Amino acid sequence: MMNFFRPLEFWRRLEFWDMLLAAACLVTIGYGILFVPNFFTAFNLSQIAASASEKALLILPMTLLIIVREIDLSVASILALTSVVFGLLVQASVPLILALPLTIAAGGLLGAFNGYLTAFLGLPSLVVTLGTMAMYRGIGYIFLGTGSVNVLPDSVTDFGIDNIAGTDIPLTIVPFLILAPLFAIVLQRTPTGKRLYALGGNPMAALYSGIAARRLTATLFVLSGAVCATAGIVYTARLSNARANNALGMELDVITIVLLGGVSVFGGKGRLPGVFLALILLSAIRNLLALNQVGGDAQGMVIGLILIASLLLGNYSKSLFELIQTYASFRKTEA
Repeated sequence: MMNFFRPLEFWRRLEFWDMLLAAACLVTIGYGILFVPNFFTAFNLSQIAASASEKALLILPMTLLIIVREIDLSVASILALTSVVFGLLVQASVPLILALPLTIAAGGLLGAFNGYLTAFLGLPSLVVTLGTMAMYRGIGYIFLGTGSVNVLPDSVTDFGIDNIAGTDIPLTIVPFLILAPLFAIVLQRTPTGKRLYALGGNPMAALYSGIAARRLTATLFVLSGAVCATAGIVYTARLSNARANNALGMELDVITIVLLGGVSVFGGKGRLPGVFLALILLSAIRNLLALNQVGGDAQGMVIGLILIASLLLGNYSKSLFELIQTYASFRKTEA
């Protein structure tokens, strides 16, 4: 019996939830390889990566916000509005060297508005971003109506459809591949990351320890807006159009991925590796559903069920693992 529980000494050092996600990814991908034709092909895997490009970007700031007990429901609306801004700038013949930073700056300003209302006026971010979710998309309709900007420079459309030279990796995933390591380093290896965990774990203790909670929270919202604008540019390039209804409902996927990745809705806990595994899992599930002719509405229902299941499993799986560890320690002491 002792030999059975000895491996727990090793696994205890790993995140139990991450192991569950890794196993779920392997099972899901294995099912696709064995039972779904055309799933494990270079073209389809490239399409999965491309379709996940925007969500991959949005989960980065969302992870940090939820760790500090905040949330941004307006991420998809900021994406849509900045997509419209980018399309209108291009339509007005503004050079890309100016249109790109102007669009990202516009996203930062939208995030700053969320941050000001939340951090400095003390309003709940859930309510604030629920309001701006509708407001920002409405501004997009004011700017562009129900039309779209479809004429884009070749460099933009090529970025949206081309792969990295000599590979099947889409260029649209490159911004995520650049930003993800930076976010991970900041969160896990810098004093700023420690402040984020402290603020989410105990806001009052963090405040009394000298952490500038308001400024840090506001900065996260500005960062979220800028990353959303980057995702808006990627989305515009990938679909070759800018519309006010772009990324409709994407916030559900983003929040589901972050919570499924082990980030606690109560703040103070979560790591990006788990979130990345959840991104792979959810992207594979969506692709498998599409290959099996399951429509978008049914996919949304499945994503909602996964969100609820992740919350339930996140609560009970940890307790179960702790119970196993306690029993293992008891058996070791008894021996």
